[in-house]
Amino acid sequence: MSDRMDLIVGRPEAVYFYEVDGRGPCWAFDGEKKFVGWFRGYLLCIIEDQRSRKNTLNVYDLKNRLIAHSMPVGDVSHLVTEWGYIILIMSDKRILCIGEKDMESKLDMLFKKNLYTVAINLVQSQQADPASTAEVLRKYGDHLYGKQEYDEAMSQYIHTIGHLEPSYVIQKFLDAKRIHNLTNYLEKLHDRGLASKDHTTLLLNCYTKLKDVEKLNHFIKDEDGVGEIKFDVETAIRVCRAAGYHEHAMFVAKKAGRHELYLKILLEDLARYDEALQYISGLEANQAGLTVKEYGKILVDHRPAETVKILLRLCTDGGDPTTRRGSNSMRLLMIPSPMDFVNIFVHSPQYLMEFLENYIKAVKDSPAQTEIHNTLLELYISKDLSFPSMSQENDFDDHNSKERKGKEITNGYKSGTREKAKLGKEENKTAKDIVDRQRKGLALLKSAWTPEMEEPLYSVDLALIICNANAFKDGLLFLYEKLKLYKEVISCYKQAHDHEGLIACCKKLGDSTQGGDPSLWGDLLNYFGELGEDCSKEVKEVLTYVEKADVLPPIVVLQTLSKNPCLTLSVVKDYIARKLEQESKLIEDDRKSVDKYQEETELMKREIEDLKTNAKVFQLSKCTACTFTLDLPAVHFMCMHSFHLRCLGDNEKECPECAPEYRSVMEAKQKLELNARDHDLFFRQLRGSKDGFSVVADYFSKGVVSKTTIPPENAP
Repeated sequence: MSDRMDLIVGRPEAVYFYEVDGRGPCWAFDGEKKFVGWFRGYLLCIIEDQRSRKNTLNVYDLKNRLIAHSMPVGDVSHLVTEWGYIILIMSDKRILCIGEKDMESKLDMLFKKNLYTVAINLVQSQQADPASTAEVLRKYGDHLYGKQEYDEAMSQYIHTIGHLEPSYVIQKFLDAKRIHNLTNYLEKLHDRGLASKDHTTLLLNCYTKLKDVEKLNHFIKDEDGVGEIKFDVETAIRVCRAAGYHEHAMFVAKKAGRHELYLKILLEDLARYDEALQYISGLEANQAGLTVKEYGKILVDHRPAETVKILLRLCTDGGDPTTRRGSNSMRLLMIPSPMDFVNIFVHSPQYLMEFLENYIKAVKDSPAQTEIHNTLLELYISKDLSFPSMSQENDFDDHNSKERKGKEITNGYKSGTREKAKLGKEENKTAKDIVDRQRKGLALLKSAWTPEMEEPLYSVDLALIICNANAFKDGLLFLYEKLKLYKEVISCYKQAHDHEGLIACCKKLGDSTQGGDPSLWGDLLNYFGELGEDCSKEVKEVLTYVEKADVLPPIVVLQTLSKNPCLTLSVVKDYIARKLEQESKLIEDDRKSVDKYQEETELMKREIEDLKTNAKVFQLSKCTACTFTLDLPAVHFMCMHSFHLRCLGDNEKECPECAPEYRSVMEAKQKLELNARDHDLFFRQLRGSKDGFSVVADYFSKGVVSKTTIPPENAP
């Protein structure tokens, strides 16, 4: 019985298999069959040779159609298959045991006989593990490769994919003559998803060397165009770019969502700038911002105006409805900041100005407002700003001038006048541009720091540095004035020798009623005194304001102006005459006041003496308080006021009529005594007064300054 429970019948002409439904296959083996058996898929037959009458044991492998084993045997009485052996019981009572070889021994024997197909069928029939099968296939492939049957060898190697290292096969087929076989193997590797970056590179190189665009299209572009990418994207793009297949590289980049690689091909390889801008416009805001940061310099160099429009749309919420949701502050945080793109304008500062100007017009409360204003100030105020458009024009003009110059030399003359005219025109254009930009800079300084603002919308320190570095006088004057650095404002006018502006500035900033600093007039007068040139007109005008504000004493004015040898006495003649007249009038008024105070003092002294030495007669007949007839008991005061005792109440020691005045005098005296001990108050009044001597004199006149006794030093 076979493994399938078929009945086996051996006849001289053949061996027959009978199934349940009837007779099955038969095998034509000549000879009389003494015994027939089945062992592990092998057909066992003991056949008697008709001529020699000798018996032979044949073990048939019906699946592979070969005789697995054959050996002569004697007279056999029984054939048994048990315990993993073929057991022959001989007529002479001997027993012959035949065992099956292990798989490795079988394969070695088959390999020695070059029966590789049999070996393959054997391992497959024995349901060996895939690694063992792959090893047999590899040896078969090596055998065919050695016979230079490369196509058949490759078909065997393909079956080993997943078990055999691909490099083993690839290195055998690196010869250019066998590139078709190598391409076939690499395709199968990619189909099974076992290819690495190097395999992808090698396959694409094979396609490009074969110039097989059809296969390249099939590999790069799936038939339906939506299949999953089965290779390394960056490797495929790199190889296609190197081989000049830019469209294929762009297809892979776009399908894989590698926008930066897609744009890199468009810009660096194909120089299709308009298409790149259109592609960026179709991306999401975040992705578009990243791509512009990476390739913005190229776009600005070739399509500056269009790039600025895209950046404005990215940095504002125009065109992206998803960013318009929520509050205004949250929306501004979601969109890119314009300062992220400043570096792409490194060669085109004029377009950076245009971009930032349009941005601050569209967005009023940007988080990067301070940085934007700082950048604009630097662009506006800098004198050495280079414009590519101007440099290109200059290069073009230089080229043309060189050609003309060569022609003129050959003709024997030069056009020096024309060149000078062109240079002068360019210089005028540059100077006009600087003036226009600095005018914008001053307007920005003022608009970003209005009187209502406590702090400006730019860095004051940076603005001062920029204005100083570019000698921008108007900007410095504005900043110094806002910072209340009036001395620095005056210094700017001094350095420029702008006398008219200097005087106008002192009029504006030296008015103490408007919060100005009157000491500026003294600095101005000192400047003219040390100038060393004739400035009579300016000095006369300054003296008018010095006299009006009474900033300096005449002696200081004379000492200051005497340092300038170019000034004559006629400059200060009228001023001195008026001051002397004023001083004379003040002296006369002071003398009258002294005489008046002396008379009053003398009168008080006589009155005090009279009170001390003479009797006082009280003649009032009515009470000062109630105006009724004065009767006893009554109280008379030395101030000549009389009262009923009952009208005074509890206060009998001071006159009710004179007491308030007396108290005010005493309080004033006490206050003066306290002020005499408050030295800080005295010095504050001294520093804040125009005439310090008058403050000291006032303290002495009120008796505030006490006499200080200096103790004598101890004798040694």
